[in-house]
Amino acid sequence: MTGSHDHPVATTEARLRAFEREAAGLRAKLHRYCSRMVGSVIDGEDIVQEALAKGFVAIRNGDMPEKTEPWLFRIAHNSALDFLSKRARSRISESEVELDTIADEDSPIDARIAAEASLAELMQLPPAQRCTVVLKDVLGHSLEEIGEILETTETAIKGALQRGRESLRKLASAPRPASPRPTLNPRDMRRLGDYVAAFNARDFDALRGLLADDVKLELVNRLRAEGKEYIGNYFGRYTDETHWHFTTGLVEGRPAILVTSPDRPNGPPRYFILIDWQDGRIAGIRDFLFADYVMDGLDYVPQLPSAIDPR
Repeated sequence: MTGSHDHPVATTEARLRAFEREAAGLRAKLHRYCSRMVGSVIDGEDIVQEALAKGFVAIRNGDMPEKTEPWLFRIAHNSALDFLSKRARSRISESEVELDTIADEDSPIDARIAAEASLAELMQLPPAQRCTVVLKDVLGHSLEEIGEILETTETAIKGALQRGRESLRKLASAPRPASPRPTLNPRDMRRLGDYVAAFNARDFDALRGLLADDVKLELVNRLRAEGKEYIGNYFGRYTDETHWHFTTGLVEGRPAILVTSPDRPNGPPRYFILIDWQDGRIAGIRDFLFADYVMDGLDYVPQLPSAIDPR
């Protein structure tokens, strides 16, 4: 006979499974929002993971919202603001401005400008403007839904949206400055180039030999693992696949592996991989194979020898 105490446990587990299904469907949308709030697809993924973890904890503690999407977006929004606050070492606030109407609440022109804006351009907006523009003009939320997410008044939303749109219009009409050429450590680039060469040659034994004993693997949106013996099997999944080609490049200014199609090795990347090194060993692998949604808005460049600092 099942004890009465089992009922709340079963209910919680059912809620967790339902939340997991809903969260999976919202993950790409959440990432699109978070990456534009913090100006990085990589940091945006970290914030999405943090928000989902907070959601699971809240449900286990008995908090089950009626509407998952605004609740989860609110958690992600607050996590993004916390991230920005820590990065800036000071909290930025924007006062409410009384503005009862905006010229065109659903503006196709402003929606196009916002959708085409780079992460760097969006980061030039204050957080209050940035979040309303992204929620309204990029993700298509209504003012009522934005109010649920941000827990603020429609007046404040309209004011921030109007000012954010005006700022983006000015940025869109201004000449875009050339991106500064990054200064890269030649040792790191050579090491990454050797990794790529071994991978393309399918010399996985050589790569397994480079793994640190406590190496960590994250297949983003799929699994996390640790330990040289276990992670050595990671290379095995690529052994029988023929749909990939590796090349060195930069993702948000940091060395990365760009994964392209074999028939278009110089084409746009399908996803990317980050490698962390420690004392000449591979200490971490972050593979975005199962998180192709991060490619939306990705700032990347193929690696050119002239970009390497010869020092």
